Amino acid sequence: MDMQATTSGLPYYEPVGEEVGLFEQAWRNRLPMLIKGPTGVGKTRFVTHMAARLGLPLFTVACHDDLTAADLVGRHLIQDGATVWCDGPLTRAVRSGGICYLDEVVEARKDTTVVIHPLADHRRELPIDRTGERLHAPDSFMLVVSYNPGYQNFLKGMKPSTRQRFVSLRFDFPAAEREHAILCAETGCDPLLAQRLVGIAQSLRALKGVDLEEAASTRLLVYAAILIRDGMDPVIACRAAIAEALSDDPEVCAGLMEVILASFGR
Repeated sequence: MDMQATTSGLPYYEPVGEEVGLFEQAWRNRLPMLIKGPTGVGKTRFVTHMAARLGLPLFTVACHDDLTAADLVGRHLIQDGATVWCDGPLTRAVRSGGICYLDEVVEARKDTTVVIHPLADHRRELPIDRTGERLHAPDSFMLVVSYNPGYQNFLKGMKPSTRQRFVSLRFDFPAAEREHAILCAETGCDPLLAQRLVGIAQSLRALKGVDLEEAASTRLLVYAAILIRDGMDPVIACRAAIAEALSDDPEVCAGLMEVILASFGR
């Protein structure tokens, strides 16, 4: 997604509630934050916006099954025949007093939890066993994690002992008028097109008995709007950016396309 900037120079973000004030208060009081919500509703964009708003460096880690504690903290590497220590993104964030954002944190291996626990309570410290350091986070440092509660199983859920260390913020799909404003601001598309795309998303999210792992996200609407704005046929654009992105099943895609075709009068 192209990151648009507001007139203030900040990455574009359309507030939907009190999340901006909550984030700022959590940062001022040195509290870590957990953001939960479905894919593509603006969690990462929100953190990017807030880091710029607060004037803080942002270190983003896309968590995955093979992510280890060493990937976050750092490791010794061989450089020019010598062994040197290289900080990981979490360590760099602590040293610089920035924001460390662990996106989809439950996807990481369980040993990462051990690393973030002392940073997410009153200690606010990062032990680095390999170097013997114990880094105390400066006041400006903030730990932010996110995950999608609707896409978990019991093996990848967040443990209560971890979840209760964070101030939590829930994201959901924006209301129609907000989503319309986001599309227009993000892509510069025609307001009527934005209205149709929002209507498609709402219809798809309301479908019952359709085997979809994820609902149509605002991100997918932005992709469709960009393709259409660039001259692509709306139905072709929506098939590529929405229907085919939501399912690999030809029958499910055909059902999604019925909603799309109805919106464009075909």
